[in-house]
Amino acid sequence: PTGPPAAATPRVPRVSKATGAGDTRDTALPFLAAYRTDEGQPWVLPVVRKVEQMIANDASLNHEYLPILGLPEFRANASRIALGDDSPAIKENRIGSVQSLGGTGALRIGAEFLRRWYNGNNNTATPVYISSPSWENHNSVFVDAGFKDIRTYHYWDAAKRGLDLHGLLDDMEKAPEFSIFILHACAHNPTGTDPTPDEWKQIAAVMKRRFLFPFFDSAYQGFASGSLDKDAWAVRYFVSEGFELFCAQSFSKNFGLYNERVGNLTVVGKDADNVQRVLSQMEKIVRTTWSNPPSQGARIVATTLASPQLFAEWKDNVKTMADRVLLMRSELRSRLESLGTPGTWNHITEQIGMFSFTGLNPKQVEYMIKEKHIYLMASGRINMCGLTTKNLDYVAKSIHEAVTKIQ
Repeated sequence: PTGPPAAATPRVPRVSKATGAGDTRDTALPFLAAYRTDEGQPWVLPVVRKVEQMIANDASLNHEYLPILGLPEFRANASRIALGDDSPAIKENRIGSVQSLGGTGALRIGAEFLRRWYNGNNNTATPVYISSPSWENHNSVFVDAGFKDIRTYHYWDAAKRGLDLHGLLDDMEKAPEFSIFILHACAHNPTGTDPTPDEWKQIAAVMKRRFLFPFFDSAYQGFASGSLDKDAWAVRYFVSEGFELFCAQSFSKNFGLYNERVGNLTVVGKDADNVQRVLSQMEKIVRTTWSNPPSQGARIVATTLASPQLFAEWKDNVKTMADRVLLMRSELRSRLESLGTPGTWNHITEQIGMFSFTGLNPKQVEYMIKEKHIYLMASGRINMCGLTTKNLDYVAKSIHEAVTKIQ
């Protein structure tokens, strides 16, 4: 047979009315970082449909090349929602940005710049710290950019199913000065566990004292909590504390523009001249990487963010997605607790974003796959969008069985 394996495709389980057991049709809690509706289908945001029609009907638009750094109105508005309207960096004209091919492209351009120019003109030996665990592409991007010393920092505490703040801060204290730290702005992938504002303040204090460079990855702004401001809190706090930093933004999730590859790299520097020098070098990197970026997705985002009416509509659309994920978290926890499933399940609702570390061990996951035909990662990670009102009971009962029968 051709095509992807069954586990890679989100499907709704068909449950036998007689036994409650799944039949030959498998159930997948999808690994792919993509939103699905309660029917298990992709969702095109209504505001995106509207703006696409506006663009299609605009006879003034053409297909000329964009500038190398991208569509100016897209770059400006993307950085604005990351940093906030009242950002001191924006007011002091010490920010810049680069339109990129998704969040991955933003990470790669930032990594290429840091390897070349971060501290001198050859930084291959500069340590780059990535959380343990993290999105697997973080490691690959920085290795391919030429960094030779990729390290991990403590993040996930499996015993308490939450953040290992002590281990994280200790790793930062011991990191060589000027090391680069990749930070998830919100909805940590894959654990779904974020620091609280107070914990972010502790992290920032250590990073400032140790001269560590923050490189934020913001893939889920608005999508995580339903609030753009809440999900950007950490980035904005670091800026208010005087950090120079990079922030890679993706608009795949919060606009549903997965195949348009819309990303932005926001640069916050110490002054306007410094930022312009950085952008000049980034322009050279872009020129030999993708030359200049595509326009369609950037126009959709720029048009939406620039219009107060469309912006309000978009925020409502994003909240619709966020609220569904939050509801699935609440319902799954409620069902597990009602069943008396051994252990604590508050971490399901304390985590945020698309992914959740359920706490299931590899043997329990194996049971879920072989006996219940529910497919998830060996780590116990699931994509909450794979849960629907139709399969919640079946999934919860299956988790209950796995935890009860398999230690």
